[in-house]
Amino acid sequence: MLEIADLVAGYGDIPVLRGVSLSVERGEIVTVIGANGAGKTTLLRTISGLVAPVAGQISLDSAPIGGLRPDLIVRRGLVHCPEGRGVLKRMSVSENLELGSYRLGPGDHSANLRKVFGVFPRLKERRSQYAASLSGGEQQMLAIGRALMAEPRLLLLDEPSLGLSPLLVAEMFSIIRELRGLGVTILLVEQNAMQALQCADRAYVIENGRIALEGTTSELMGDARVHDAYLGTGV
Repeated sequence: MLEIADLVAGYGDIPVLRGVSLSVERGEIVTVIGANGAGKTTLLRTISGLVAPVAGQISLDSAPIGGLRPDLIVRRGLVHCPEGRGVLKRMSVSENLELGSYRLGPGDHSANLRKVFGVFPRLKERRSQYAASLSGGEQQMLAIGRALMAEPRLLLLDEPSLGLSPLLVAEMFSIIRELRGLGVTILLVEQNAMQALQCADRAYVIENGRIALEGTTSELMGDARVHDAYLGTGV
């Protein structure tokens, strides 16, 4: 579904991605783990058009999307839920969600809203509240719900567990698995390596802007290098 080959990108003269190649098949959850500054967020921002690639290819369903405007990429069914949530705090929960459906044009989006409220019943309870009044976990739910309103076929999730309590982290990863059950393919960037590997089908380890390791999650969880660097114990 998503194919990335030899991707190079960065900010000005500062290179961040140095020849990244990876793929995501339809129906998968694929995770990218790595340390702070390794290039995880830049990877998602480049895929979604927020950062222009310097070299390499990005294809969605075999069609090139590298360098396209973000709105055109969204219209092809690839939606990015960014790190930091990015909810509009002076707008209500319902207004934030409605904004997520802009790519669908005018019309009745109530079916999508019901789907979001089915996944996140707390958002239904708080639909009239300002987003600023929500807890951190609820704001993350709102950010993902807003992305779902755009009917993504491929959802990019950047650090969805960031800043959440351990109990909410477990709930968030349960929700991510539920999204796959709704037919959404997911590319997940996470610093919580253990939870990410337990949630995903396959994984990539990014170090210094390059893919250092890749494989099924069971393979990587059994790799001593992954344990030592990201899971805290040797094998």
